[in-house]
Amino acid sequence: MSSYTGKLVIIAGLILALIGVIIYFFYDKLHWIGNLPGDIKIERKNFRFYFPITTMVLFSLLINMLIRLFRWIN
Repeated sequence: MSSYTGKLVIIAGLILALIGVIIYFFYDKLHWIGNLPGDIKIERKNFRFYFPITTMVLFSLLINMLIRLFRWIN
């Protein structure tokens, strides 16, 4: 392992902690996540199927843009 790996682990931990703080304080304002148009929900008597495809695409685009921004800055 190198110091670069340590830095990555610290940054990942800080990002995870930030996400946790946002969810803790703003959970009532984030109810739209997972309920976007295009998210698949099937509910039957004894069966539930949930596939948040639109939410996953949105998060994927957001993460991709952040990674590109960080690479562009460095």
